[in-house]
Amino acid sequence: MGGQTYSLGLDVGGTKCAVVLGRGEISADAGRFILDRIEFPTDQPRGWRAVMDEFFRCVDVILQRNGIKAEQLVGIGVSCGGPLNSRTGLVKCPPNLPDWDDVPVTAMLEERYGVSAYLQNDANACAVAEWRFGAGRGYDNLIFLTFGTGMGAGLILGGRLYTGANDMAGEVGHIRLKDDGPLGYGKNGSFEGFCSGGGIAKLAAIMLREHQKSGGETSLFENNLSAKTVAEAANLGDLLAMEIYRECARHLGLGLSILIDVINPQAIIIGSIFGRAHNLLEEEMFKTLKKEAIPLSLGACEISPAQLGDSIGDYAALGLAFNGKE
Repeated sequence: MGGQTYSLGLDVGGTKCAVVLGRGEISADAGRFILDRIEFPTDQPRGWRAVMDEFFRCVDVILQRNGIKAEQLVGIGVSCGGPLNSRTGLVKCPPNLPDWDDVPVTAMLEERYGVSAYLQNDANACAVAEWRFGAGRGYDNLIFLTFGTGMGAGLILGGRLYTGANDMAGEVGHIRLKDDGPLGYGKNGSFEGFCSGGGIAKLAAIMLREHQKSGGETSLFENNLSAKTVAEAANLGDLLAMEIYRECARHLGLGLSILIDVINPQAIIIGSIFGRAHNLLEEEMFKTLKKEAIPLSLGACEISPAQLGDSIGDYAALGLAFNGKE
């Protein structure tokens, strides 16, 4: 493997972690970009030092079994939940990693391997992944929306990742869309309250209680509400479940219209729930967009599901390895 170069990605999660080896230059064929991968359980109670030691062990194994020296790496990317400081490379107590308080992840990697390392929160890293390897290829201005457990955004503006003054750019889930509504990101009626996994479950509970008061029939049960169970019921023709997703879609369209009017992106790429349930969301979402967004801006924006699916975490970490080469 001599003169070739490679990239390395570390995906730090609350339940599982991964080390991923990729090619040293970005290929148009994302399916052949990843060369090797090792996954291990975070086992959070053992503490960050033990987890970092396991990362080092896995990096050493993956380099050794592929016959690669550290100096052949173009960089090391690290994707982790926030809060964090991307400039100093510090992880700062994410909710799912509570003892990771000011952990100098990039400094530790650079000292051990002699290669530049780059840290970003997972929403930003996923934006980079879709931009470099997925639905965002070819665009200079795009927004990636997580639409999963929560609602966050990663922004690629002018062909660069934009993180804001202190890594807080893209916290779109905090935008209030309505004075009342499901609670998300500390606000009733927020974008995250209407458009996230937890938000859809809360919206379903509110609408189910109102439906039951009026004597309506449904297959939904209050003790088994989630974005998945409501989508399954909607796909089977349950009228209430279908209306829950239409209500979610109306607020998705409203949130998107704000982003389109303010940022004027070429593309908005939406992950997780949108990819699995776009058949339940797109019609009402576009109806709202046509009412709310500036037509010229809407016409310039392509809206699509994320392409990388369950592999996005791997590509998210790998994409960051190229930050110094932008």
